[in-house]
Amino acid sequence: MKRNIVIATLTAAALVAGGTVAAFAAGDDEATATQRQAGTDARAAADRDDADDDRTAAPRGSLTAADAIAAALKHTPGTALAADYEDDGSGTWEVTVVQGDGSAYDVRIAPGSGKVLGAQRDADEDSDNDDRAELAAVKGASTDAREAALAAAAKGTVTEVGLDDDSGAVAWSAETVKDGRHGEWKVALDSDRVTQDRDED
Repeated sequence: MKRNIVIATLTAAALVAGGTVAAFAAGDDEATATQRQAGTDARAAADRDDADDDRTAAPRGSLTAADAIAAALKHTPGTALAADYEDDGSGTWEVTVVQGDGSAYDVRIAPGSGKVLGAQRDADEDSDNDDRAELAAVKGASTDAREAALAAAAKGTVTEVGLDDDSGAVAWSAETVKDGRHGEWKVALDSDRVTQDRDED
């Protein structure tokens, strides 16, 4: 009788141990599946980030960077320091305009109609030393942001134009898209001469 009890106890213990191992095995499978899913989600997020950073996206509609700058200046008089096509799905242009008192505005332009969607004062940019230096450099320039955008348009569809002083000499910097390829250019302040931006190669 004792022998039967011992055997039954050992069998039950084996079943419990086997069940535990099975449970652990199932847990490992679930953990592995979870890790695989997390890896897939991370890759998908990275792909989305890459898509957001895709600089080969061409502006929607026929409104050019030069048109957007002209519309922004008509609405908010001043000096345009930059124009940027927002490829985040909105398709709007954002033009940075600095007025004589140093106040800076971000003017949003609709891609198709050229209608001004709004102008918001950028307090972070007000009285910024870099902006003042850029404004001073542009004041005596014979090429403004609109003319720089027009000059760079010979290289492709302009998606961004702004000032660049990375190399020590201030110049207009423009980004273009042509045949699905991204290009970066410099436009001289004293002429409409366009050269490839070698610093960005």
